[in-house]
Amino acid sequence: MNTERIIVGLDIGTTKVVAVVGKYNEYGNIDILGKGQADSDGVKRGEINNIDKTVAAIRYAVEEAEKHANVEINAVHVAISGEHIRSQQQKGIITLPDPDMEICQEDLNRLAADMHRVPIPLGMEILHVLPQEYTVDAQAGIKDPVGMSGVRLEGNYLIVMAHSNSVRNLARCIRRAGLEIVELVYAPIASSYSVLSEEEKEAGVCLVDMGGGTTDLAIFEDGIIRHTAVIPFGGQVVTEDIKHGCNVMVRQAELLKTRYGSAKADALADQEEIITITGLSNRPPKEIRNLTLAHIIQARVEELMEFVEQEINKSGYRSKLVGGIVLTGGTSQLHHISQLVEYVTGIDCRVGSPSSQFAKGMVAETRYPQYSTATGLVVYGLQKEATPPASPEAETRPARRKIQQAGGGYRTQLPEADPGSGKLVSRIKNWFESNVTGSNTTTIE
Repeated sequence: MNTERIIVGLDIGTTKVVAVVGKYNEYGNIDILGKGQADSDGVKRGEINNIDKTVAAIRYAVEEAEKHANVEINAVHVAISGEHIRSQQQKGIITLPDPDMEICQEDLNRLAADMHRVPIPLGMEILHVLPQEYTVDAQAGIKDPVGMSGVRLEGNYLIVMAHSNSVRNLARCIRRAGLEIVELVYAPIASSYSVLSEEEKEAGVCLVDMGGGTTDLAIFEDGIIRHTAVIPFGGQVVTEDIKHGCNVMVRQAELLKTRYGSAKADALADQEEIITITGLSNRPPKEIRNLTLAHIIQARVEELMEFVEQEINKSGYRSKLVGGIVLTGGTSQLHHISQLVEYVTGIDCRVGSPSSQFAKGMVAETRYPQYSTATGLVVYGLQKEATPPASPEAETRPARRKIQQAGGGYRTQLPEADPGSGKLVSRIKNWFESNVTGSNTTTIE
């Protein structure tokens, strides 16, 4: 494990831009080295509509992260979201050259590569090709077919796509900020690395990432992402409702939402509480009942959760959500929101935050749900970097093994070893030849 490798996650959202820096420590845990944040004025519903403002926000957030981490940032893992994101199920099929040869990783790679050539909507490009399950000949529902044998290999995939113009605008902002993109990652996939446990992904769980401009949804089951969707509104519409319903300014509405907001009116401890807001110049302060504020918020969040429930039902995985719903993102910090979600959907719910798996550094500063995506990008990048590359010997060794029927049983025959590989293999071979007999023998050559 490379303890010197530093990963930077960059989340460019509708309301904020967040940069988080992390690395593995000597114990194999993740330390958060630094964090930077800036207000985002150039993004609307996940899509960039002002290049200059977005570049300025990226630079500010990255510079803040550099100061905290005491490092120079040149490359970033970037989250992408927005209502332009689409996904579709796709099936691929390849024919294997020899039914006696084992399926290897190379075959799976070839099948996945074919998915990049399937027809997709005009103006879209593929972000992720996510395997669902495989079929070998007539045997379906296989999670990992490596080592099996057959003639026909089929794969079901979930393809996640983004609008090409949105990707180009995002890449242009990153480059103008003096950075390189290591990888673009769909936001809820990144968030899942910081807020979901492996047990939840295995049991079945719906992750709902409640951002400012959009609400992203991803369903996991059997450890695999099964369904994604984007609901084209988020926390900003709640703020707008408060602004118009209470007749206040936007910044006051945002403060009311974050400090006093409750997603369930009947859960308020004091329904008669009065909130006083400073008035404009030469005008008296404005008084707002907390119960009125809660009713405004509840109406909009209920509508949002109805869309979430529709997507869950459409996916066909409602009955398999043993892990329930996990909320994350800035809007998930509304008081009593998990109670409202359970009331609307009838599914167990919790709010997920990213602090549990981090060891040292700015853990306390990034423990809130609005940092789930950026910290998830760090975990995603570090886990990818930690995957050991193939050894030179493995690269030169044939990837397949041939299965032959011999003497009434099955004989597994490996490619002959290099003569210079040592005496130990030869001694083991001689021992087997002289001591093991019978019709069902496995000989390693």
